[in-house]
Amino acid sequence: MTAQTYWAEHAWVNGSVRSDVVIVAAANGRITAVVPGSPRPPAGSVTLRGLTIPGLANAHSHAFHRALRGVVQAESEAETEAAGAPDSFWTWREVMYGVADRLTPDSYFELARAVYAEMAMAGITCVGEFHYLHHAPGGARYGNPNAMGEALIAAAAEAGIRITLLDTCYLSSGFGAEPNEHQLRFSDGTAEAWAERVSELKSDGNTRIGAAIHSVRAVPADQLATVAGWAQARTAPLHVHLSEQTAENDACVEAHGFTPTRLLADHGVLGPETTAVHATHLTPGDIRLLGHAATGVCMCPTTERDLADGIGPAAELQRAGSPLSLGSDSHAVIDILEEARAMELDERLHTRARGHWTAAQLLRAATVDGHAALGWGAEAGRIEVGALADLTTVALDSVRTAGPPPRLGAETAVFAATNADVRHTVVGGRHVVRDGTHQLVPRVPQALAESIEALHGR
Repeated sequence: MTAQTYWAEHAWVNGSVRSDVVIVAAANGRITAVVPGSPRPPAGSVTLRGLTIPGLANAHSHAFHRALRGVVQAESEAETEAAGAPDSFWTWREVMYGVADRLTPDSYFELARAVYAEMAMAGITCVGEFHYLHHAPGGARYGNPNAMGEALIAAAAEAGIRITLLDTCYLSSGFGAEPNEHQLRFSDGTAEAWAERVSELKSDGNTRIGAAIHSVRAVPADQLATVAGWAQARTAPLHVHLSEQTAENDACVEAHGFTPTRLLADHGVLGPETTAVHATHLTPGDIRLLGHAATGVCMCPTTERDLADGIGPAAELQRAGSPLSLGSDSHAVIDILEEARAMELDERLHTRARGHWTAAQLLRAATVDGHAALGWGAEAGRIEVGALADLTTVALDSVRTAGPPPRLGAETAVFAATNADVRHTVVGGRHVVRDGTHQLVPRVPQALAESIEALHGR
C-alpha cells in the first residue's frame, strides 16, 4: 500500500475534538503525522467530513449468529404462543444449533465476509471472533483441521477489517456431561487436542490468534489450566463467557461448591490478558476477584437484552479495576455506538441515576480498551503517531446528529449517532468504506441476503 494523507474536518485527538486535522498514513499502515489546525486539505489528500474517531473494536462476535436476525424473533414468538409462556435463552440456543449444523467452510466464508463487511460499514475496524464451530457435523475433522477458522480469517481480510480469532475450547454440554449431537462439531475431545490444533493457526499483519474457554460448563475444571497456559505462554488474549445465565451459576455451585468466577480464579484463568464476556450475574466477591486480577469485561448490551439475560454490574466492575470493552455478540444489531450508549442507559435503568460514564469514557471502551482486549495493545484505538491508521468518521449533519456544535462531537456520536451515520472507515490507511459504500465487497446487503438464504435453504 502507498502512503495516504487524510484531512479530517473534526477528529477525536488526545481526548478532545480538534478541527481541520491532517492525518498521514504511511505505506506500512501506521500514522506518521497528526496535525490539527490545517484549514485547507493538502493537495492529494482525502477529505473526511464529520467527526473522525479511532476505529471501533467489536470485542465479541459470533459471525454465524447474524443468520439468526429476524428468524429467531419469529421462532421466539411461535414458541411463546405455543407454550403460553415467555421464551428463554435456552430455546433460542436450539435455533442457533440448527444454523450451526448447516455451515461448511465455504458457506461460513461467504457469510462471514458479508458480516464483516457490515461491521466495516458500521465503523468497526477490528473484530474479536469467539470461534467454536471447528469440525464437520458429527465431529469429524476436516482435512485441514482449521478450515473453519481459516475461513473466518480470510473473510475478515477480504472485508478489509482486522480479526482476533479467539479459538474456543468447548468439550462438554454441562458439568460432567458429554457434548450433545450439535456440540460434537465444537469439541476437540480434550484441551490438549484443542491446543495442538490451535497452535497451527498463524498470526499476520491483519490477524491475531487468541484463545477462549467457552464457559465453565463447557470446559471441565481439570482442563481449564491447559487453555489458560496456552494463552499465557504466548501472551495471547484469553476470553470466556462468564455467568451469562443464573442456571450456569447454580449448576457450578452444585458441581463445585462455588461460583464460576471463583472456579476460574482457582485454575489460573483470570488476569490482565483475560476478558470475561457478559459477567451478568456476579456476587460482590466475584466482582472483587475480577477487579483485583485486572480481568477485563466485555459487555454486549444489545444481546443481553435481546436474550433477556439481565443487566450486568458494569459500573461496579470498572470501579473494582476491570477495564470494559464492547461487543455485538449475536448481532441482533451491529452497532458499537449503540452498545456504548446502551451500557450507560441500561445502568441508568438499573440504578435510576444518570451519568455513570462520560462520552469520552464510552469511546475509550469502544476503542482503546476494546483493542487491548483483542491483543492489539497500544497499537490501535488512538489517533496518534505510531498507531495503526484505523479510523472511523461519523456524520455530524444527519437527521440524528445535526444541531450540536462540533465541540460536542463525542457526545453526539455516542448518544445520538447510529451505524447509519458512519460515513468512512479506514483500516491501515486503506479507505475501506467511502461515503457509506464498501469499496471491497460489492452490494453488501445482497451478499448478506444471499449467504443467509443459502444457509436457510430458501
